[in-house]
Amino acid sequence: MAFRLTPHERGFYPLFTRAAENIAAAADELAKLVAAEPAHRAGSAAAVSDCEHRGDELTHEIMVLLNRTFVTPFDREDIYRLASALDDVIDAMEEAADRIVLYRLGELPTGIAEQVEVLRRSAACTTEAMPKLENLADLESYWIEVNSLEEEGDGIYRSLLGALLAPPDGGPPTDVLTVLKVKEVVETLEEAADAFETVANTVQSIAVKEA
Repeated sequence: MAFRLTPHERGFYPLFTRAAENIAAAADELAKLVAAEPAHRAGSAAAVSDCEHRGDELTHEIMVLLNRTFVTPFDREDIYRLASALDDVIDAMEEAADRIVLYRLGELPTGIAEQVEVLRRSAACTTEAMPKLENLADLESYWIEVNSLEEEGDGIYRSLLGALLAPPDGGPPTDVLTVLKVKEVVETLEEAADAFETVANTVQSIAVKEA
């Protein structure tokens, strides 16, 4: 880590940690939602929405602190990118939860639960990594794992799209409108996985710069 003669603002670290913990809570609620019967999904969707609101508040706190801080712990641009990427993760999660309920989808493809499980694992990795930002130690395994999870998510995403748009021979026909609705959910969950990768890549960039 680079040696600093000037003390820097340390309040960013707990805010990033709280943002990651909030995302992990949202991922847990999203998992409950996709596992629930359609009639019982609204409660989990509301819980994901509450997490999204908390995420907005934390992002706002980070930006206010950034604007009033003269000496930041690492590049201002990286702080902004990290906060924005964390916000993008939870925004995508809330959008997916909202669409599942709004579109009144019935039984969901198994692959959606698999996508959400990848998000839960990514959230757990991110929650574990954020407190390490202060010392920038033992982070390499974090971004390697999240990039691996993103690749796993990509595979699930492609399989889901293939099954939706070109059902296996002999499979029952699917209503076109339902296909489009499910496709939107699948794509939004993929956006969340991509945002996790952006978080990890930003952390890697910070670690390299500050080494």
